[in-house]
Amino acid sequence: MTVADTSAARPGEFRPLRVGPYQVWPPVVLAPMAGITNAPFRVLCREYGAGLYVSEMITSRALVERDEKTLSLIRFAPGEHPRSLQLYGVDPATVADAVKIVVGEGLADHVDLNFGCPVPKVTRRGGGAALPYKRNLLRDILRAAVRAAGDVPVTVKMRKGIDEDHLTYLDAGRIAQDEGVAAVALHGRTAAQMYDGRADWSAIARLKEALDIPVLGNGDIWQASDAIRMMRQTGCDGVVVGRGCLGRPWLFRDLAFAFAGRAETTAPRLGEVAATMRRHAELLAAWMGEVRAMRDFRKHVSWYLKGFVVGNDLRARMGMVSTLAELDALLGELDPDQPWPAAVAVQPRGRQTGSRRVHLPAGWLDSPEVEAPPTEAELAHSGG
Repeated sequence: MTVADTSAARPGEFRPLRVGPYQVWPPVVLAPMAGITNAPFRVLCREYGAGLYVSEMITSRALVERDEKTLSLIRFAPGEHPRSLQLYGVDPATVADAVKIVVGEGLADHVDLNFGCPVPKVTRRGGGAALPYKRNLLRDILRAAVRAAGDVPVTVKMRKGIDEDHLTYLDAGRIAQDEGVAAVALHGRTAAQMYDGRADWSAIARLKEALDIPVLGNGDIWQASDAIRMMRQTGCDGVVVGRGCLGRPWLFRDLAFAFAGRAETTAPRLGEVAATMRRHAELLAAWMGEVRAMRDFRKHVSWYLKGFVVGNDLRARMGMVSTLAELDALLGELDPDQPWPAAVAVQPRGRQTGSRRVHLPAGWLDSPEVEAPPTEAELAHSGG
């Protein structure tokens, strides 16, 4: 079911997003999310609307060392194009070797580099959102990656900085542009903020003013109208959608409508949500086997049912589902005619961790000029 929305693009207002040789329309990117954006979830989202859909984070060291789990994550469904892969790394040589494998073995058509992850196990090693503070190290990584990639476009995802006293996004954006990066995505929060408060869209606008390459905005895209507002307010070239699509893959349909000038938004009844849940579980089972699929699916249940009146017992049983047959029986207990709880559309989903001190390597903030990566900085496993 669809209802009227007041915000949609005007004819010719926005252009396709350019990422190297690829034109992305609508200019929407699915953010890499560890444990979420596997191939089945990307397929599900694509069934609702077009865009650029990026894999889970892959660790450069693990890829270079041919870690079995990591190699299993680098899988794309038939028809995924361009195939977008996100890499994490803190050592220029290791990142370059990983990119060479991606390109040389035809594993992906686009490489995104993660300089935005705020979780302690990443930042305490100098990676993710901590790394752009080391400007020379950032430059070395980007230069090595772009050279190794050849004709394959390299993009960057980052945050404003470590905290409000150590903002890095403008310098990092200029360095990325200088080194031949195809586009930069900015989450309008610092690492210290995690997912707290409101994203600072004004920072996205400042970065757009500072760069000639495409700039994408990320943060607080909960509904399609948010994407239109962000692009109008900041002038950015596209939006990155993360937590807003958790339990709501049909958000990509709303986004396609909005950019096509159609003032509509999806308001599914619980029966339609149940059908989407079944489709999601079915895709997972076909991809990884039923046992693993049901374990993976459990974390999605609360997102799909957010705001609906569903008893605690039924929620708990769904959160422990182990087979498709069991899921079918549980979905059959839902009231299919229950209307969409509109208030949840603008409520945060997924991680809602509040602000906290950023864990960094010892002496990390002493100087931004140090070039060598910290000892034992590379993560050995992928997936965040």
